[in-house]
Amino acid sequence: MTTYILRRLLLMIPTLLGITLVVFIVMAASPGGISAQSLIEGQNLDPEAKKEIEAYYNRIYGLDDPPPVQYLRWLNNASPIGFTFDAGNRIESFSWSKGSDLGQSFRYGRPVIDLLLERIPITLLLNVLSIPMIYIVAISVGVYAATKRGEAFDVASGMMMLGLWSIPTMLTGVLLIGFFANVQYWHWFPTAGLSSRQALDMPFLPHWRSLRDVAVLFLSMIVLSSLLILLSRAGSRTVRILLMTPIGAGLGVLMVCALPGSAKNSLLYGLLPIVSGGLFGLIAATDFQALRTGLMGMIGMMIGIGVATQIFHETWTRGFLLDRLWHLTLPIICLSYGSFAALSKLTRSSVLENLQADYARTARAKGVSEKEVLWRHVFRNSLLPLITVSSSLLPALLTGSVIVETIFSIEGMGKLAVESVQTRDRELVLSITLISGILTLLGYLVADLLYALADPRVSYE
Repeated sequence: MTTYILRRLLLMIPTLLGITLVVFIVMAASPGGISAQSLIEGQNLDPEAKKEIEAYYNRIYGLDDPPPVQYLRWLNNASPIGFTFDAGNRIESFSWSKGSDLGQSFRYGRPVIDLLLERIPITLLLNVLSIPMIYIVAISVGVYAATKRGEAFDVASGMMMLGLWSIPTMLTGVLLIGFFANVQYWHWFPTAGLSSRQALDMPFLPHWRSLRDVAVLFLSMIVLSSLLILLSRAGSRTVRILLMTPIGAGLGVLMVCALPGSAKNSLLYGLLPIVSGGLFGLIAATDFQALRTGLMGMIGMMIGIGVATQIFHETWTRGFLLDRLWHLTLPIICLSYGSFAALSKLTRSSVLENLQADYARTARAKGVSEKEVLWRHVFRNSLLPLITVSSSLLPALLTGSVIVETIFSIEGMGKLAVESVQTRDRELVLSITLISGILTLLGYLVADLLYALADPRVSYE
């Protein structure tokens, strides 16, 4: 195993060289190429100023050198080992510890490493919050749908996941902003950014006027969530539907009452209580106990928070943490729904295929329970397609979602990559390509190692 890992790590070096070389050739061969003239194109400058700026760019970035020399210079600067140069840009010596320098951005005039350190944590935050939710929902729904093949849950979840996967992320983002961040409807969430200006002056955690307010908040959350969890586990299906449907309809009526006067006359006035009541009724009617209990417990907790917030809305400060989560709610929804819809269908097909395999039938014939067959035999082999998909998670953590970051004006890596390509920022494009390539190759390596953990037949010795 150690030899295999070392060999794969060494093979990353020529692969990364090929990736960055291809990107550099494409940029250099594009119309206009990368030159000092292209960087100041469109600026109304007098000839002397234009000449001085061109000379500055040529001196700093070596844009007047042949393309092979430019690439080798960038490669030498990015590599932690290589040649050092004197003040006249002549080779001085070879160093094994000169350090890596990704250069300065053409557009921002700042070191590329500083820009990356600013943007990477933002994209990491988005994906660290969305990826666990994606896999939890996908595995739960996919496994249960496979065990209930052809039944109501399988058909309903399949239609719902296919519908979610078919909705473009751009349309979803616009609709979420239009309905839930618009003063004409429910102005519940902010339209852009990661935090408000006021949050910079707030304490990090939520702050209440007294401990009594905190006690009321937690008591309302615990009581309501516990009641709905108890109902989901102990109540009969008819009782659950009869209780949850009015709760959903009542919340729909409250949402309609929260609309401005001009919007109350729309179709939402009549449809929203019906839709919300029907949705809550479907949640109560499902036979998937884990999903039903989780959703009903979450509904009770949210109702408790809403009640306490309405009581103490003038006596508490949400704090920086809740303000950040408040801003991230809509972007995370946009990032998550399409992924868990696709992965749930992949999980279903993989589990269904393994449930019908010979080894599963043999285990049943030996008297092994269906639950043990599913979780001890079938589920482990069904993870292989999910591991294959997960190999793209590491580069996704860096590049993020261009559409989501653009719609919600989030200054993450996805938006930075698009801007760097649009402005032909060579140093920034090559640095993002290099880091994305490293994460992609590491993702493939981790996926190969996980294959060996999930499937004992796989060995790299």
